[in-house]
Amino acid sequence: MRVSELARKIDVDATVKAVAFGRIGLGVGYTLTPALALRLWPGRPAATEADGALLRMMARSTGGRDIGLGLGALFALKHGSPVRGWLEAAMMADVADAIAIAIAFRHLPRTKAFLMLGAALGTAAAGRALASAVG
Repeated sequence: MRVSELARKIDVDATVKAVAFGRIGLGVGYTLTPALALRLWPGRPAATEADGALLRMMARSTGGRDIGLGLGALFALKHGSPVRGWLEAAMMADVADAIAIAIAFRHLPRTKAFLMLGAALGTAAAGRALASAVG
């Protein structure tokens, strides 16, 4: 392997790790502190305790998804297995988030809706680029 190929491989692996750890960190935050995570989401506060419990459950579920996707990518790297599928799965989860936000967009506070939609589309695009880079 030439030096330039080795440098590219190291950069891609480091980027995959950074993205995976970021996703895990976000997932842990959503799982352990769902009420804090929900403050970032567009929408209004829960009207009842049952609504609040449902929203916290959904935040924890989203957190678990992100932890699983991040760990999957890290384990694939560690074991020399293909990582592209994990990156593509994470990208599709981000696309699903963007679609969900777009469907509810007119009912959401504009600033948070734009920020969340931008974040979902941005992470999906970054995931696509990274998946292409790993081959």
